[in-house]
Parts: sequence; structure tokens; C-alpha cells
Amino acid sequence: MEKNRLSNFRCFLFLLCAAALMACQKTGKEEDSETDGDKGIILGFSQIGAESAWRNCNSRSIQEAAAAAGIQLLFNNAEQKQENQIKAIRSFIAYQVDVIAFVPIVAGGWNNVLQEAKDAGIPVLVTDRKIDIEDENLYAGFIGTDSVQEGRDAAKFLLKKFEGRPASPDNPIRIIELSGTTGSSPAMGRAQGFREIIDQYPQFQIIYSESGDFLRSKGYELMRSVLSSLDEIDVIFSHNDGMTLGVLDAIKEKGINPGTDIVIVTIDAEQAAIDALKRGEVNCVVECNPKTGPEIMQLARKLARGDTIDRFIHVEEVVFSEGDDLSGLAPRGY
Repeated sequence: MEKNRLSNFRCFLFLLCAAALMACQKTGKEEDSETDGDKGIILGFSQIGAESAWRNCNSRSIQEAAAAAGIQLLFNNAEQKQENQIKAIRSFIAYQVDVIAFVPIVAGGWNNVLQEAKDAGIPVLVTDRKIDIEDENLYAGFIGTDSVQEGRDAAKFLLKKFEGRPASPDNPIRIIELSGTTGSSPAMGRAQGFREIIDQYPQFQIIYSESGDFLRSKGYELMRSVLSSLDEIDVIFSHNDGMTLGVLDAIKEKGINPGTDIVIVTIDAEQAAIDALKRGEVNCVVECNPKTGPEIMQLARKLARGDTIDRFIHVEEVVFSEGDDLSGLAPRGY
């Protein structure tokens, strides 16, 4: 009897271990299958160019995040030309990538090529800059910065800066605006948000607004032209740090003290702009976060699996202004 009990107990242990082993193997296979599903994802990405430290950081973030995620990245530099982006997107379609992502140079002109992507069953993710399109179902979603809020933040700083100045349209606060690429969503959004606030206060007057195409060289050229024709300037609102750096060069050439003689507000938060803020040459820097690579890879995985994503995803951003303690601020990386 005792021998039979021992035999039965051994048999029970064997069956229990076998069941446990099968469960472990099954779980392992399921996990491998899930991992394998993410492996082999091909992402076609069209970047607008390499016009600034901000843009180069944005590209690095995407490339490094793709490598870390094991996603095959087909990366294209459009060199600031929309026709190059459209060609790149069509090449991604022909290659039958799993997901397409791109930074649109301008807001309009994407209907046809995105319809082609939809017809091919390839989901499209728009990033950094928004698009204006007839059928919003032609793309899955957007991730990037909130350009309208960036413009509002720039205006809010000016309200605080000139809080003690008597409000009078006869003694206006004269603003020079250097806007970004004409037709791009950041340029339109930043201008819109800025005016939403500023237009409520008649003492603030935008006396000059011109596109500097987000380029340092054009910021320099425009500022030289402005300084030769206008004597009284209170504020310069620049849509990006690249143009702002050109503005600083032009102002210094004239012997004017930036940040003191003229209040300067800029957007992006490149290291060079933060350094200028620390020196007192810039009064306010509104962050535009370029490090969206990890989030883009997460969204690409979801889209490749056929999942839906949120329509608009705005990344977190902060505002740096004169008087802030920036001693503990980490290097920007761009």
C-alpha cells in the first residue's frame, strides 16, 4: 500500500511539472510572437531638411529611437522642397513600408499623395507640423508641438514685461515679428496665438512682419533691413532661434544692446538661445521640444498593428524667461 502511494505521488509530481513546463513554453511562444510582431516594422520617414540645430536634433531623436526600438527606418531628407517629400512618400508606398511618417514643409498640398497611401493600406503619421487637408481620415494622427500655445506664451511674457508701462495707443510698444516659412503650420500657429493675446491690448502694435523662413541667414538680412529703415523698436518676436541668432548678429553690428535696448522673445530653446538668455541678450525663450523620436516609434508600432491613436498629441514644453534660475538646466543637446 505504501509503495502504491509513493508511486502515485511521483506520477502526480511528474504530471504537475509537465503541465508547468508546457505553460512556460506557451507563454514564451506568445511573448516571442508578440515581440516578433513588432520586429521587422519598416517606417518611412520624410524630414524637411537640416536647416537648424533644432531640426538636426529632431532627426537624431528619430534615428536613435528607431535603432533602439528595432524598427527599420527609411529616412529621407527633403532639402526644404515639398516635391521631394511627395516623391519620398510615393517611394515609401512602392516599397510597401508598414508606416509612413513625415514633417510637412507646408500645410497644404497633401491630398493626392496621402490618398495614394490610404489606397495602399499604409497608415500615415504627421509630426512636428500640422497639415490642412480635405479628408482628415487620410492620416492617422499628429504628434508634435502646440504652435498656437507657443505664440500665446510669447505674448504672455510681453504682458508681464511691460506691465508697468502706461497703456496708450499714442505711445505704442512697437513689435517686429520675424515669422517662419510661409504656409507652414508653426508660422501660422505662432502668429495666431501671439495675436490672440496681443490684439486685446491696443498699446501693443506689430509694425513689421516678414517671413525669415526659419533661417539664421534670413533673420540677419531682415534685421539689417529693419534697422536701416526703422528707428524705434521695442520688441522683436522671432518664430525660431535660428532667425533670432541672425537678429542678434545684426543688432550687435549696430551697437545696440539686445535684451536691454530691445526686448527679444524667441521660440525653440536651442542651447545657443538659452546661453543668450543667460547673458541677458534674450528676454524669453519658449521651448519647442524636438525629442519626439521615442513617442513616434511607439505610435508606429501601434499603427503597424492596426491600432488607432489619438488624433492630436502635443508634447510637453516649458517657457524660460529672464530672472529664472537656469543653473541646474541640463544641456539642451541641440
